[in-house]
Amino acid sequence: MTTLTALFAAIVAPEHITEAASIITIAPASTEEVSAVLRLCSEHKLTVTPCGGATKQDWGNPVTPEIILSTRNLAGIREHIWQDLTATVGAGTSWAEMRRHLAAHNQRVALDPLFRTPATVGGIIAVNDSGSLRHRYGSLRDLVIGMTVVLADGTIARSGGKVVKNVAGYDLPKLFTGSFGTLGIITEVTFRLHPVQPHAETWTLRSPDIAPLAALQQQLLDAAMSIESLQLRTETTGFALDVRFASLPEVLRDHELRLRELASPLTPTASGKEVWQQRENLFAIPHATILKITALPTQTAALLHGFNALASTGILAHAVADATGIVTVALNGEPLSLFALIADLRSRLQKDGGMAVVLRANSDLPADLDRWGGSPTAIAVMRAVKQEFDPQRLLNPGKFVGGI
Repeated sequence: MTTLTALFAAIVAPEHITEAASIITIAPASTEEVSAVLRLCSEHKLTVTPCGGATKQDWGNPVTPEIILSTRNLAGIREHIWQDLTATVGAGTSWAEMRRHLAAHNQRVALDPLFRTPATVGGIIAVNDSGSLRHRYGSLRDLVIGMTVVLADGTIARSGGKVVKNVAGYDLPKLFTGSFGTLGIITEVTFRLHPVQPHAETWTLRSPDIAPLAALQQQLLDAAMSIESLQLRTETTGFALDVRFASLPEVLRDHELRLRELASPLTPTASGKEVWQQRENLFAIPHATILKITALPTQTAALLHGFNALASTGILAHAVADATGIVTVALNGEPLSLFALIADLRSRLQKDGGMAVVLRANSDLPADLDRWGGSPTAIAVMRAVKQEFDPQRLLNPGKFVGGI
């Protein structure tokens, strides 16, 4: 046991500390232990990377820390007040575990993140991951109503409340959502819950041309229908539009008839739950570079059309877009062509405030690829926030936009 490991062993049980390749992995069992670990790291100026289920550790710029702080021992349901539709859970709780517990009470956190079985609550919040359910229920920043975090110097901060009506302290949860572990360690989260929808149906429509599907999606968005999820996606023979209705059985029957009327001459076909795994399937494509694009919802159809047209240039693209303007795309092609494509995408998107983030980069891409992009003004503000929360730059240094 090294001297440094021995210092941590005075804080955390020795069986929760391992050392390999000069990196110490520590798994504290409480917020207080996380605080003590970070105080020690601050005293010794040790860089720290938080880690949950390790499903998205390769998102963002690579970091080689001296300490990996695992949240695996910060798991469990701390409090579930089903009458108030709130639940507080440890950051190391897997999303699947939380889902199972809440489902027993016919409740849920209405979010569909990637890799739900190994992915943890803290990690999902740190990267601000959400899927097509955000169309109806909002994003993580709408669903998180309280949070406990530990700052770089060991300070424990709590914000938000346990009931939906409490609006105090919302800034801290919103700030930490999507901060990629650069501002502090999330240890507990309080969520706003929604009832589980017992009756739902998914319908898929296909077309070799995206225009009729885009027009239909807009009609559906304008219609007074109980739509839970919408997504446009590319296919080898064209495009597909998936729509999920969730309501009473008699309402679902009415919605099916209305959908068939609106979609004519296209024909809806019933789909299973697996269709909503299409975004996650992109990450299983071998050697793919994965982008997360934020655009105006009115721009997503044109983006998908452009991605399908890339096949003639030697770039293969598979894309899924939700109704809020978030597009996930997997790209395979010659590295310099991909590099040029990403630069061109960013220049086009930035005109309307959009952006393209490289979540996962093929190892053959040029080393100087900027994974984030982003405007200089926004980066300056983020650097100021980083300086305020972590002046020694100990937490995931360089991971985030602008090398923050």
